[in-house]
Amino acid sequence: MTHKVYKALTIAGSDSGGGAGIQADLKTFQELGVYGMSVLTGVTAQNTRGVQAVHSVPVPMVEAQLQSIGTDLPPDAVKTGMLLGAEVIRQVASQICQFRWPNVVVDPVMIAKGGASLLQDEAVETLKSYLLPLAKVVTPNFPETEALTGLTLSSREDAKEAARMLADLGTSYIIIKGGHSAETERSVDLLFDGRDFTELDGPRIHTPHTHGTGCTFSAALAAGLAVGRSVPQAAQMAKAFIQSAIEQGLGIGSGHGPTNHWAWNARWTGEEASVWSRAMREERSNAKN
Repeated sequence: MTHKVYKALTIAGSDSGGGAGIQADLKTFQELGVYGMSVLTGVTAQNTRGVQAVHSVPVPMVEAQLQSIGTDLPPDAVKTGMLLGAEVIRQVASQICQFRWPNVVVDPVMIAKGGASLLQDEAVETLKSYLLPLAKVVTPNFPETEALTGLTLSSREDAKEAARMLADLGTSYIIIKGGHSAETERSVDLLFDGRDFTELDGPRIHTPHTHGTGCTFSAALAAGLAVGRSVPQAAQMAKAFIQSAIEQGLGIGSGHGPTNHWAWNARWTGEEASVWSRAMREERSNAKN
């Protein structure tokens, strides 16, 4: 009896700090039992304090990577992250069409946690015209939703209106992530299937260590789709995955630290993670003194 190996492809940028981008995606795929592959679109010099430099991978090299995957390792799901410019967006869309890759999750990465722009302004319209119509799911946060729709999101009803606008662009499902909403006690993501809304609700964790949450959520979603879950099922799993990753944070770095991808498989209990984080903070404090 042969064992089916489910494969997921991330098309995104590299985060030298390991908390977001392809590093976060591949960690998430691994934790969820999916074989991870990557197409690198850019290299960033960044840490928990912010992005210090960004370098785009030339579009012909992006195309070559996509061709290598498409001709030998067809993915069961694809997620896109940092794409940087219009030309690379068109190339990615072209290759998705050529190989007829299924289960495309578009995470429209535009701004890093520290505020650095990761998508050129002129590329937003290209994203809407070329990539969103190919997506099974698009997963913008509030600022990204505002950039895509031109709306100002001040309430959950505003988010619902924006979801309807995004559905008109051809995406089958929209998940508007609520991490940037004004709600102080709950973090509610809205899932829209073109007709009905479903709320993915969880307690808001008040912590600065949320670097890479969007990448991780969309990667978990893609992993769920790769193994055959429906979008609502995969979305619920992705919500639970990122919730546990935030709750059991690593506490590393002096800025917006990464989430804990280990938390899902309970390699540490919450108490063990807390003890480990406290010990690391004490060690850094002693080193400074």
